[in-house]
Amino acid sequence: MPTFLNIKSKINEFNSKIEVPGDKSLSIRWLLFASLASGKSEANNLLLSEDVLATVGGLKKLGIKIKLIKNRCEVIGKGLNGYKFKPNLVLDAKNSGTFGRLILGLLVNTPYEIKLIGDNSLSKRDFKRISDPLKKFGVNIKLYKNKSLPLIIKGSEKLNSIKYLENRGSAQCKSAVMLAALKTPGTTIIKAKKSRNHTELICKYLKLPVKIKNNKKFDLISVNKAKKILPFNYKIPSDISSSAFFLVLTALNKNSKLIIKNVNINPSRVGVVTILKKMGVKINFLNKKKYKGELIADIYVESAKKIKPINCPANLNSGAIDEFLLIFLVAARANGVSTFKSLEELNQKESPRLIWGSRILNSMGIKNTLKAGSIKIYGNPNLNVDNKITIKNYLKDHRVFMASVIAALTFGGDWKIYDKDSIKTSFPSFLKTINFLKNDK
Repeated sequence: MPTFLNIKSKINEFNSKIEVPGDKSLSIRWLLFASLASGKSEANNLLLSEDVLATVGGLKKLGIKIKLIKNRCEVIGKGLNGYKFKPNLVLDAKNSGTFGRLILGLLVNTPYEIKLIGDNSLSKRDFKRISDPLKKFGVNIKLYKNKSLPLIIKGSEKLNSIKYLENRGSAQCKSAVMLAALKTPGTTIIKAKKSRNHTELICKYLKLPVKIKNNKKFDLISVNKAKKILPFNYKIPSDISSSAFFLVLTALNKNSKLIIKNVNINPSRVGVVTILKKMGVKINFLNKKKYKGELIADIYVESAKKIKPINCPANLNSGAIDEFLLIFLVAARANGVSTFKSLEELNQKESPRLIWGSRILNSMGIKNTLKAGSIKIYGNPNLNVDNKITIKNYLKDHRVFMASVIAALTFGGDWKIYDKDSIKTSFPSFLKTINFLKNDK
């Protein structure tokens, strides 16, 4: 089986409905909270990606019983302090930054040392941003080269509540501290730059001792020690980040319309929709409803007749942080120059995505300038790629692979895109859905 995907022709027009898999962020968070609950919790539409399976494997090593039957999952939680394991335990987060970082917040009172490892990509990412606040709780953490994985964590019997400023817009950092605070006496105060708020919504739904005051740029979150978490059942809504590939595929394709069913449209996650609408893409939310704190809807999108350039407001960055590679492709088709600023956080992902976004645009013949976390893209509404392009050596970043597929299908050219197995990280059925739309008549 070849490890690359060869695309030599654009996709035909389509008019269809699809449903993408369960939300990755919610799948991982549900597993973590279910492991802390006292009793059996069940979930349907759990995303069966490598990141989620890494979470399942890690929790099993911590003594949690988990049963998977297709995309239904059953977790027997052992309570807030129910993790049981032998000394010298090694947890492998593989490629999952969400599991790798959030689980550290739940290990703050562990009696033995635990070693956390990850794959080549995760091992290059910054874990000091997590270890610094956790050390203030009283936890002992040793990092490789004082920054990255592998790391060793040993909990404390005498945890101290802390005050923590999260000023990067990292939901993973904020969530790890919140989880640690649920195990810590006293009140932990978090001042957090706006970012996705799934952890807060789950805490609110479970009636945990968490209070949130929303301000314009920062949220003030206070967390007290929890006494007990009740088991809870959950139907995981579809992932907006996975949906975004098909929003952009439709917007950039001719004479096409698409409805994506039952998508999580949490306001902290729909930056991509806000940005695309500002650029002239017609997107509507249909059949909106609330489900256990999260907002769900069907998303309608159609081909964009004219794409406008954008000077993207930086306050939209955190709500679209996983989708900028796709947004850059839309900017490539715009009639004018688009500017995106303060995107340093993109280079803290599975690969340096800001750099890769520029490389992909260069390979397509789109002029762009990259400077200190910002990118300027000189759009060409008449662009038709006719050269050979090879995408490889990108640390197997699933979003680089999938964005390259969307570029190939909408701009043309002869593309050879390596490491197609990378989609197993977040969206194993991505190519199957692409093929469905290719065959839609």
